[in-house]
Amino acid sequence: MRSVLVTGASTGIGRAAALRLDAAGWKVFAGVRRQEDAEALRDAGSERLVPLILDVTDATQIGAAAARIEAEPEAGLDGLVNNAGVAIPGPLETLPVDEFRRQIEVNLTGHVAVTQALLPAIRGARGRVVFISSIGGRVALPLTGAYHAAKFGIEAVGDVFRQELRPWGIAVSIVEPGSIDTPIWERGERTADETATPRREALYGRPIERYRKVIRDTAERGIAPEKAAEAIEHALSAKRPRARYLVGREARLAARAKLLIPTRIFDRIIARQMNL
Repeated sequence: MRSVLVTGASTGIGRAAALRLDAAGWKVFAGVRRQEDAEALRDAGSERLVPLILDVTDATQIGAAAARIEAEPEAGLDGLVNNAGVAIPGPLETLPVDEFRRQIEVNLTGHVAVTQALLPAIRGARGRVVFISSIGGRVALPLTGAYHAAKFGIEAVGDVFRQELRPWGIAVSIVEPGSIDTPIWERGERTADETATPRREALYGRPIERYRKVIRDTAERGIAPEKAAEAIEHALSAKRPRARYLVGREARLAARAKLLIPTRIFDRIIARQMNL
């Protein structure tokens, strides 16, 4: 039986991927941060699905997850899906540095830490690694600078792991969804409001209000997380997995526009849309 660890499996893409792979017959270790999310996954999945309490910024929990997987009778790990993430919007000028660090830690450094810990098991099974990036790893927009910094970093980390692990036949893929119908932005917006300051509102109030509308509109047209889960399954199962998977029409159009439109013109288009 093939086995996989999916981090950030409580909601959104991670949950969809965990349940899809479970339905396809994989033994799924699903990383979550809360016990209630573990119970919800148990109820939704089969007996093969094993929730693990896993905060990707906690070295002790990462070590415990690796030990749990290595203790399985069937040695090795066939797949790792690095998906855990947070998004806390805000202008870089006023975003608390701790919130910047948190996004880098969860969305980038944590993915490297988990991959390092699980690579012995992956190497043993000649498994595969999938990093969940975003079209935001290619195209950066105002008011989400920390998120983009982490996702641009994931693009580099994924490329380097793919090159470095090639001698062992370990395939590494990067999945780049466009707008996904997921609660990550709603949660992040609430966190951002908790740290709002009069200075932020005075300098960026109008763009922030416009941003809120963009996020609501984006959520309404966002594709289902199951579309990203489909790409993840292909990356883990296909005979010839792709190095990159652009998921959704919006992601493909944005990637093409970024290449074709001169930077200054692109900036003006974004400024008009965001009231900057």
